[in-house]
Amino acid sequence: MKRNVAVIGIGQTKYMTRRMDVSEPELAFEAVVRALEFASIELSEIDAVIFGLAPDAFEGVNLSEKWCAGAVGAVNKPYMRVNTGGATGTSALETGFYHVASGYCEMVLVVCLQRVKESTDTQKIFNTIWDPIYEKDIALNTISMISVQATRQMEKYGLTEEQMAMVAVKNRKNGLKNPYAHIQKEVSLEEVLKSQVLCWPIKLLEACPSSDGACAVILASEERARKVTDTPAWILGIANCADTYYMGDRMGHWDYDFVDLAAESIAAQRAYRMAGISNPRTQIDVAEIYAPFSNTEIVGCEAIGLCQRGEGGRFIEKGISEMTGELPVNPSGGVQVANPIAATALIRAAEAALQVMGKAGDHQIPGAEISVCTGAGGSSQFYTVVVFGNRLDEVSIWR
Repeated sequence: MKRNVAVIGIGQTKYMTRRMDVSEPELAFEAVVRALEFASIELSEIDAVIFGLAPDAFEGVNLSEKWCAGAVGAVNKPYMRVNTGGATGTSALETGFYHVASGYCEMVLVVCLQRVKESTDTQKIFNTIWDPIYEKDIALNTISMISVQATRQMEKYGLTEEQMAMVAVKNRKNGLKNPYAHIQKEVSLEEVLKSQVLCWPIKLLEACPSSDGACAVILASEERARKVTDTPAWILGIANCADTYYMGDRMGHWDYDFVDLAAESIAAQRAYRMAGISNPRTQIDVAEIYAPFSNTEIVGCEAIGLCQRGEGGRFIEKGISEMTGELPVNPSGGVQVANPIAATALIRAAEAALQVMGKAGDHQIPGAEISVCTGAGGSSQFYTVVVFGNRLDEVSIWR
C-alpha cells in the first residue's frame, strides 16, 4: 500500500541557551501541544510517535525516550527513537513518513528535542565521534572539520571570506523575523569578518549557537489530511544517504571530494526523482538548508542543485538567496540562529512546510509552492533531503 503523506501540524518552542523552567518531558510536551493546536486534533488521534534525540551525553540522562514517552503521548502506541546526530530531525520525519505512506498509520507525531546545556562539556562529547585510532591524533572537532572543508572550497572554487560572511549577515537579518530564533541580533559584514577566528577561516559570528528547544510535526495520510486542513504541506519527495565513516575516505579519491557532498547530492537526486523535480534551480521556490556554518550553506546549495558546483559564493554575492532574491535560502535564519541539535533538521522541515502552507509569518516567501529542506549529521556522514509542495498533481510520488 502506497499513499501520499502531508504535514498537517507544526509546533516549536522558543529556542534559547538554556531552558531552566522545564524538564525534558515538559519541553517536548510544549512542542506537542502547539502541533496539536495547529492541526486542531486531539492526541488520541495519533497512531504512533517517532522521538528524535541525539547522543544521550548531551542530556546527561540515559535513554531519554523512556522519560519522555508519557509527555509525547506514546503510551500504548508504536514508539521508537531515532538518532543520526544533526540529521536526527529529518531521519525521524522520514521514519514517520513511511509509517503513514505504507498504510500502517493514519497520523504520526514526530517529536525532536535537545537540551545541550545539560552536558558539562558539549565540545568534549563532539570530540568522541571520530575514529579513536586513525583520526584522534588529527585533533578533529566539528569546527576544525568544517574549516578543512572551507579551505578546500577556497582552493578548489575560489570561495572568499567575504562571501562566507555574507551568509551570516543574511541569516542573522532573517532571524529577526523568526519569533522562535535563539539569536535575534543583526550583524554587519565588517563585524563578521573581524570576529574571533575559531579555526581559520571559520569565525565566531559564522558559527551556530548551542540551543535548548523542541519541535513537533504531525504527519497524516491524504484522506485524513484533506479532512483536517485546507493547507497541507505534501511530502512530494524524501530520501536519505550515508557517507563513509572515515573522514579520509571523503577526500579527493576517484570523483569524490568533501566539498561536493556526494552523499547529500545522491539523497537530493532520489528525492527530486520522487517529486518529479528535474530542474531544482527553477522549480524550487524556497530552501531551508542545514548549515551550522556559513560555508556549509554555500556547499549545501551546490550539493542539492540550487546552483552549480563552485557557484555558491556568487549565489550569495548576487543576492539570489536573500529573502527578496530569486531563490531564498533559510528565510527563518537557519541553523545559524537556532541549533537544538536533534531538533535542528526537523526545524528545517517544519519551516519548509510552513512556507508552502503560507503560514511562515513575517518570513513567509510570497507565492511559495515548492520548498526543499536538508538535514545533515554524524560529522557530515548522514544526509536527508525533503521536498514539500502545496498541492498534488496526477504524477505519483512513487516513481
